[in-house]
Amino acid sequence: MPQTGFDCDFQQRFAAAQAYVAKRPGTVGIVVRDRQTGAVWRNDHATTPVWTASTIKLAMSVNLFLRDRAGSIHLSDEDRSLIQAMLHSSDDNAADTLWFRYAGDDHLTFNNAFPGYGMTSLAPQRGFSKFYPYWGFQKCTPDDLDRLINYVLGSLPGDLRDYIVGQLSAVDPDQQWGVWGAGPAAQPGNKDGWSDEQGGSVMNSVGFVGPGHRYTLAVMNSLNGEGGQEVGRVTDSQVAKLIFGGRF
Repeated sequence: MPQTGFDCDFQQRFAAAQAYVAKRPGTVGIVVRDRQTGAVWRNDHATTPVWTASTIKLAMSVNLFLRDRAGSIHLSDEDRSLIQAMLHSSDDNAADTLWFRYAGDDHLTFNNAFPGYGMTSLAPQRGFSKFYPYWGFQKCTPDDLDRLINYVLGSLPGDLRDYIVGQLSAVDPDQQWGVWGAGPAAQPGNKDGWSDEQGGSVMNSVGFVGPGHRYTLAVMNSLNGEGGQEVGRVTDSQVAKLIFGGRF
């Protein structure tokens, strides 16, 4: 078995994905993890900061559930419906409501907690909104998203993990790209994020595939003005297909 811990088939798949993204617009960061063996494969943009777009809603959901469990807040039925909307259809209005309601008097409650879920490179960006930090203006790396999804799968209390996994496995049709490109046999689940930012569109996807959610995949595509959202959507989905398609 290669030193990376992945078998030869995966090695060939990684090479194909690397060759593919080298010809695609913008920069594409990729992280693949085998939760069973601990093996990790990263490409050369795994540490490149990119706008999080809506992937940060996954971290927000984790934070809200854990604060509710600890008794520091009490999530109402409305709050829980808003969390479901963030995870299922990436509802921006739901994210706004929850952020403004639970960011705290100093606006830092969410951001202070995010590194504890593995998002150690996450950095809010100034100059775009009166409310700072704001969920919609933050940057992180594919490594951050890799650590976040693995925190969800490996560290959350079982009932919270199962709820989030269930939501990510049954996302709205407009969320079924990126990691979803692994194909139905891979039993994928994902949280996607897309936006048009200064410097161009970003298209991101993080999630899991395989029996028992054995593998995780984080892909962040910063188009850098070289293409639009549909181009990035195709890129992210094809990465997942190249790495996992037909594997299961």
